[in-house]
Amino acid sequence: MKNTNLFFTKDFVYGSIDGIITTFAVVAGVSGAGLASSVILILGFANLLADGLSMSISNYLSVKSEQELYHKERKREEKELITTPEEEVKDIETIFKNKGFKGKMLDKIVKTIIKNKKVWVDTMMKEELGLTIENVNPKKSALVTFGSFILMGFIPLLTFVIGIFIPIGNMFIISLIISFIALFLVGLIKGFILEQPWYISGGQTLGIGSVAAIVAYAVGFLMQLIIP
Repeated sequence: MKNTNLFFTKDFVYGSIDGIITTFAVVAGVSGAGLASSVILILGFANLLADGLSMSISNYLSVKSEQELYHKERKREEKELITTPEEEVKDIETIFKNKGFKGKMLDKIVKTIIKNKKVWVDTMMKEELGLTIENVNPKKSALVTFGSFILMGFIPLLTFVIGIFIPIGNMFIISLIISFIALFLVGLIKGFILEQPWYISGGQTLGIGSVAAIVAYAVGFLMQLIIP
């Protein structure tokens, strides 16, 4: 899998998890307060749009800032290769000496690296500064985050939307069930990306969603007891 595709898959997964959890938290809180389903829909859709935009914009700025920092530091390293080449060679020697290389092997590695300016700078960026860059478009990343947040965040509201047209029993319980199923499935995808056991990743994601739902429901229930 290419790095770009992996990055977008991560955007989808984390956007989906956040969308489901935050929207269902709204559903749980309003349900705990004993308010009408119309209030759930109003607050739920407001949350979808506001939090979805906030998360996607934050993701865009984060990716863009990381890329700008990387390019800024890269230009500085390229300049130092011209202005202080001796020091940069010593830095390369120190880096690989600390990795256990010495003698002729160390000299060979250093000479090989400094022959190629791009390789030299790449090595300094990664080994000295600890900086790498993802080949990803910040705008596309933000759109994937927003789309996944909206798409998956709609799941907790689905039952209440259908309930407008078709009578449904306990809409909160049904919403809870399908939301938790969705969370577990997204957790499975996360586990695949991070190479974690499916039951651990799925369980962790479901656990986080459960805690958020319990807290939101409890707050809503307590507030309706306190507030006249």
